[in-house]
Amino acid sequence: MSQLPKKPDDFEVISTESCFRDLVDRLAAQPFIAFDTEFVSEHTYRSELCLLQVAAPGVLAAIDTFAVPDIDPFWRLLTEPGRTTVVHAGREEMGFILHAIQARPADLFDVQVAAGLVDHDYPAGYASVVRRFLGEQTNKAETRTDWRKRPLSDAQLSYAVDDVRHLERLWQKLQRELDTLGRTTWMQAEMASWQDDVEESFTRKRWRRVAGLNGLSRRELAIARELWHWRDAVAEERNMPPKRVLRDDLLVELAKRKSADERQISAVRGMQRSDLRHILTGLSLAIERGLECPEDDLPGGERHRAPPSQLAMLGQFLATAVAGVCRQTNLAPALVGTSGDMRDLLAWKLGYGDADRTPLLATGWRAEVVGELVDDLLAGRASLRIGDIRSHDPLIVDRHAPRK
Repeated sequence: MSQLPKKPDDFEVISTESCFRDLVDRLAAQPFIAFDTEFVSEHTYRSELCLLQVAAPGVLAAIDTFAVPDIDPFWRLLTEPGRTTVVHAGREEMGFILHAIQARPADLFDVQVAAGLVDHDYPAGYASVVRRFLGEQTNKAETRTDWRKRPLSDAQLSYAVDDVRHLERLWQKLQRELDTLGRTTWMQAEMASWQDDVEESFTRKRWRRVAGLNGLSRRELAIARELWHWRDAVAEERNMPPKRVLRDDLLVELAKRKSADERQISAVRGMQRSDLRHILTGLSLAIERGLECPEDDLPGGERHRAPPSQLAMLGQFLATAVAGVCRQTNLAPALVGTSGDMRDLLAWKLGYGDADRTPLLATGWRAEVVGELVDDLLAGRASLRIGDIRSHDPLIVDRHAPRK
């Protein structure tokens, strides 16, 4: 049984089913709900939800998810049309919703993303956003808490609730700034694509994110893919982080060796482990599946080939120039894209990229900010020069002719 202290003065602690149902009934009448979570992710396949903090007009609460394990009614509230859900850096929060009810919030507003669309800092921590836009300080005293342990102290609960205390005012302030800058549609588009990306990462198998795949042949990539799927299944079954089952570097090394022989697998440096005999057969079968994959089903290796060095250099150079343009217009360069994104855009425009895959900087609002500028530079309608080398943005864009 969970042991949380009694309700502090300015917020509720929800630790019974009846109190939780009452809270959900009250929240159902609200057009706005802000929430945050405290979780532990180091030891399990999925992050372990330990505490859920909620804010709405007239509501400030911490829900003990150990005492009230079924919180699906709360998640479903967020999916109802006409209700705005506000979070800060809500990737894990989205993951909890998707895993629980396989649905998205009806209208999601992430204050970290919004801050990046009206200011030059991204990704900004919660305390930084509160200080920048509200001029207030936040509680920083309990950053090392193990949220699985009970009882939680009043100080720990206050720290947790502080993470939602300011979200309503932040949402209102940032929405006004988005409206003033004419970037509300940018925010809506960014939240839609952001949720697409988060949903894909939580619901689809992202084996290509394994570190070290660059330079592998198509056959080796097929083996890596099969090893990834095997590793993910074992990790889920054992409820442990996938990399504790098999590290990325060992996965890639096994793919390169292209041998399903158990003796050769055992001889790989780093495979000498106490549970080897329990996983050896699974490893061997996964490698065998990759070796037997038909040619037509082999994954493509094009996206893993290193780009020409000139494009990488130009990408870094133009990214620096674009960062200056972004900062001048109150837009965070890191939200717009990276030097790698700029390299991909250049490769695509110069005929080196995948014609079937539109790069990030050529889509949506980013194309307005970056794509047209790059077009002008390539066509000679704009040029770069060095301005004051002591300034934060020494590269200056000069426009020579208007776009037709």
